[in-house]
Amino acid sequence: MLDLGFVREHLPEVEERLRQRGMNPEELLGGFRDLDARRRQAIHAAETVKAERNKKSEEVGRRKRAGEDAAALMEETKSLREEGERQEKLATQLEEELHALMSQIPNLPHASVPVGRSEHDNVEVRRWGTPATFSFEPIPHWEIGEQLGVLDLDRAAKLSGARFAVYWDLGAKLERALANFMLDLHTAEHGYTEVLPPYMVNSASMYGTGQLPKFAGDSFKLQDHDLWLVPTAEVPLTNLYRSETLEENQLPLSVTAYTPCFRSEAGSYGKDVRGIIRQHQFQKVELVKFSHPERSYEDHEKLTRDAETVLQRLGLHYRVVTLCTADLGFGSAKTYDIEVWLPGQQLFREISSCSNFESFQARRANIRFHPAGKKKSEFVHTLNGSGLAVGRTWLAILENYQQEDGSVLIPEALRSYMGVDRITSRKK
Repeated sequence: MLDLGFVREHLPEVEERLRQRGMNPEELLGGFRDLDARRRQAIHAAETVKAERNKKSEEVGRRKRAGEDAAALMEETKSLREEGERQEKLATQLEEELHALMSQIPNLPHASVPVGRSEHDNVEVRRWGTPATFSFEPIPHWEIGEQLGVLDLDRAAKLSGARFAVYWDLGAKLERALANFMLDLHTAEHGYTEVLPPYMVNSASMYGTGQLPKFAGDSFKLQDHDLWLVPTAEVPLTNLYRSETLEENQLPLSVTAYTPCFRSEAGSYGKDVRGIIRQHQFQKVELVKFSHPERSYEDHEKLTRDAETVLQRLGLHYRVVTLCTADLGFGSAKTYDIEVWLPGQQLFREISSCSNFESFQARRANIRFHPAGKKKSEFVHTLNGSGLAVGRTWLAILENYQQEDGSVLIPEALRSYMGVDRITSRKK
């Protein structure tokens, strides 16, 4: 959520930065000035009436002690109390309306974010490695997985419907190996603390990271319970410190978790219908940082490099792009997408989004820190990124390490986890 005072004092700038996102500020902020003014007026009126009532109450007490008639003044005091309650109720109502309006406004893009109209205006920052070469025509992962007998989409559809997958044998083991490899790398070398959070969270947690109220349709909610299946470990990890105040010397505080993620993919009908690119359930290792506002963009660069290291250790060709203003997520001030090369499809595919939310999530979730030598606390900056999406790394290995005989080589970094150096056809 944006700072109310900042929006009030810099409304033209806020409107312009929303336009850069491709949004209509009139639709988002059209009633802001009037609503904010009425709320402030109601608060002022309630405080003025309260002060007047207190003054008259003191006079009532004085008259009673002096044996004087205070009936008329008592009636005035009663009227003032009723008027004060009316103004307080109005102020509360307007506060709720203003809060609802502010909760729908996305974060403002950082000055370094390229201005653009669509994903086609994203800017490539760097590439690593070279594309895999083949003496044969490479095929996509869904064909490789089916031929090897390690990926079963038909039985998954029987169990759960479309956009689910069953992994068999070394296919299942590869998923587990990737998760362990990523967690070991991030905890042993990158300084993250591993967390095993709940896979269901309450609405307050979903609100804190920005999934609610705007994106309720993208998530799965449990019937008759205030619980949601986590769309990403970002939600429970960030909310670990909801309504808490950290000490400055704790920052940056870095945590990681491996969880399943559940998404309805309500807006993706017809997209990525083949393979396991876009699933209702997938597994992911998430990286989350709580950062000092003065250093959050340095930490953003480090978090992105931490995610990149996974692909480098696996020998997978990738590129990093900066998302333009129109392609930013709701809460992000700046995002790098890491895109891995998939030779079976001849394209780059996003495998991690690494974002700096600045104080946007912290303000919603009330996560603060105590600056050294200062009495007043401040909001932390929150950052997160996939480190990595395990399923997409799985399919990237199948496509990049496929062999002419139909087998798939295991990257050197994973062999100690797998116990084999290649995946061959499974005996059914």
